[in-house]
Amino acid sequence: MYLVYKPEGSEEPQRWRYNPKKLMSAEREMLERRTGKNFTEFTQDVMKGNSLCRRALLFMYLKRVHPGVKYEDVDFAWDELTLEHSKGELREMRKSVVDSVPAAQLDAVLAKLDEEIDEAFEDPDEQGKASLPIAG
Repeated sequence: MYLVYKPEGSEEPQRWRYNPKKLMSAEREMLERRTGKNFTEFTQDVMKGNSLCRRALLFMYLKRVHPGVKYEDVDFAWDELTLEHSKGELREMRKSVVDSVPAAQLDAVLAKLDEEIDEAFEDPDEQGKASLPIAG
């Protein structure tokens, strides 16, 4: 999964691979302090669209690139920051829906996933090892 930041007026979006299981302890602790949530709760709330969690996550990634950035300077319009699944993650989801979606809805769900797969970013590092980014 990727956190994608495209502020208004920018040509190219900034894209960071978001894998909570690979974040270092200092970053996880900073995210917990900023949001007041334990890390498992944080990762779930990022997926649900919690603004505070997404702002803290964007701050973490921006700070990696620009060490002098301040949290107070991180401000974005809702449509400037998105989470996007990679092609591999979407393919894994597609496999699992066959067993979990009612037959009457399956064709529509598969068609939607196929459309998303076509448009998704191909992560060369996944090599068939995609998993969903939830820390447990």
